[in-house]
Amino acid sequence: MSKSKILVGDVVKVIAGSHKGELGPITWISKDKKWVSVQGINSLKHVKPSQTDSEGGIKEVPSKINLSNVALQDPKNKDGISKVGYQIEDGKKVRIAKKSNSPLKKASK
Repeated sequence: MSKSKILVGDVVKVIAGSHKGELGPITWISKDKKWVSVQGINSLKHVKPSQTDSEGGIKEVPSKINLSNVALQDPKNKDGISKVGYQIEDGKKVRIAKKSNSPLKKASK
């Protein structure tokens, strides 16, 4: 399992692909930490009829985006994309945005 500094609830910007430039919080991260789902980014998919859904058709489903195609948004400077660093404050390890040196909000689950 690879390590990721981006957590569920962090606001990210899509930096590559057909949804480039869109912002949103992360709603799901895969167990192998390679894929993420961002709120508001959906794709169209053909769904066949089943017992639970008697009508098939084309439906919007949440898109999976590779982790390398998203970047954390700096909380202080809304334009900038930031790398994540760590500092020790009051005996606790706190995530900070390296560009503005401001603390990142705790990710909500």
